[in-house]
Amino acid sequence: MFYGMLTGRVPSPGFSIKHVVEDIERLNRRALDPALDVTAVSVHACAHISGYTILRSGSSFGLGYGPIVTAAKEMTIEDVKKSRIAVPGKMTSAFLLLQLMIGKFEYVEMNFDEIPRAVREGSADAGLVIHEAQLSYGQEGNVKVADVGEWWSSTTGGLPVPLGINVMRTSLGTDVIGRFDRYMRASIEYGMEHRDDAVDYAMQYSRGKPRGLIDKFVGMYVNAATVDMGKSGEQAIRKMFEMGAEKGLVGRTDVTINGA
Repeated sequence: MFYGMLTGRVPSPGFSIKHVVEDIERLNRRALDPALDVTAVSVHACAHISGYTILRSGSSFGLGYGPIVTAAKEMTIEDVKKSRIAVPGKMTSAFLLLQLMIGKFEYVEMNFDEIPRAVREGSADAGLVIHEAQLSYGQEGNVKVADVGEWWSSTTGGLPVPLGINVMRTSLGTDVIGRFDRYMRASIEYGMEHRDDAVDYAMQYSRGKPRGLIDKFVGMYVNAATVDMGKSGEQAIRKMFEMGAEKGLVGRTDVTINGA
């Protein structure tokens, strides 16, 4: 998504970019005090942060798929509900979505890339996995015991699974936000048009995963909804907060989406 922007292949309309690479839950927590002008956050984090406007471009939506729960052995959904589950952070969308699916559960927080080993070695009964571990869990010695993305899709009539978004400080004004959103969109479109080069560039953030797996993962989460979330993306975000509020899992449901 950022290949065109960060390499200068997509000219900047007056912005100077400093790339900050951190774990998504750390970015969620940093957004509680809006210091970064633009940041990636989990959709769920928007229930806890203020002062940011959601950009239309750069979002990660699952189209019928999303986070999964893995374990070292087969489990029923009732087993999962009773398990101590490793999660990648309380502010992640995956955490809220799993709560919507199975209700409140016992959990332990850890970095997302530590979860597969914790499950395999038994320090957690199950793990809520995001990113490439959605594809590599079998190679890591675990099995899939629940599919949060499939549940969301069937429950909402096919709405995309709301996972990650980009937000920009509202105080910068609608004109600046609009220009940056278009800049982000142009970078994403450039990356999609030069996919092989963009994936090569992204491999520096691959966490040791093979290129084939990264390429497949990119194909899952850099899609038409990434270019622009569209009405279905807006509906999915608002639906997740409505469902969360009904169950007492989120305290606020009002979000500001650029252009909505």
